Amino acid sequence: MANSSAIRVRVLAALTRLVAVLLVPIAFCRAPGHGRFLACQWALSLRFPAEDLRGLAPETLMAFTHARAEAFWRDGQLIGLTSGYRDAAQQHRIFAEEVRRTGSVLAARSRVLPPPESSHVRGLALDVRPTEGARWLERHGGRYGLYRVYDNEWWHFEYRTVEPVRLPHPGAAAWPPQHRAAYGPGQIYGNEPWRHEPRPDAADGRYPPMYADPAEDPRMRP
Repeated sequence: MANSSAIRVRVLAALTRLVAVLLVPIAFCRAPGHGRFLACQWALSLRFPAEDLRGLAPETLMAFTHARAEAFWRDGQLIGLTSGYRDAAQQHRIFAEEVRRTGSVLAARSRVLPPPESSHVRGLALDVRPTEGARWLERHGGRYGLYRVYDNEWWHFEYRTVEPVRLPHPGAAAWPPQHRAAYGPGQIYGNEPWRHEPRPDAADGRYPPMYADPAEDPRMRP
């Protein structure tokens, strides 16, 4: 099974590269001088149809699209986006689910951050796939301001103007007091049980899924 999966990935990668090459003339007509860049983005959007680049901060979007174009044309490496921008309601839901799963706010913070602290909410964070693409970005992403920031999340990168010190997990960073006050006292800080209540900014009290297909969630992978 693992063998057939690896073969499928290689075949899809080869087809994506072929599609990109075929799209270069059309892309050149649309954007003279940037044909290969545009063809790369088109081909990768076909390979990773569930990815959504909307909402990313302009500097994050530019860094990511240029980095993966280099990875694609120079090294034949495909990099797809699993999760980028999330609004506060979506991030709140994800954090609440992790609190329920672990039974502890502190334990949840080792995997997910609440909205006031999350770089996803600010459009500065990227969860990428596959693992080979993440490894490429870890080696070369600094040229574009993209850095892996947590030891326990191989898929998570953030746009920074200065290379950050890598932390063991998201909750290792200090939480500024003003964020604590803005989010609400005693609601998500500490090790006490946390009762989730729907946020008023969520339509009908429901939140959109983090990924269209749960199998695409990188946290489900080793």
